Amino acid sequence: MRNFVLVKQDEHLHAMLKKIGKRLEELRREAGYTSHETFAYDFDFSRMHYWQAEKGKVNLTIKSLLRILKAHNLTFEEFVASLKKTEK
Repeated sequence: MRNFVLVKQDEHLHAMLKKIGKRLEELRREAGYTSHETFAYDFDFSRMHYWQAEKGKVNLTIKSLLRILKAHNLTFEEFVASLKKTEK
């Protein structure tokens, strides 16, 4: 039973990271950036780390997420609210 719970938690975490990444990609495109590389370069992010964040392949730290949100002039609260809107 314990392994089942851990698997479900991992699945939920993976799904949330994908959702966050998708929203970050949407924000980047809304800002007029067609390339993750250009966005990362313009805001001094590691291109690989930023790409992994958009793809949901990396567990972002709060610090990293806040830096990305600052580039989009968004607060953490606004970002979370935008995630909730995409659930509907």
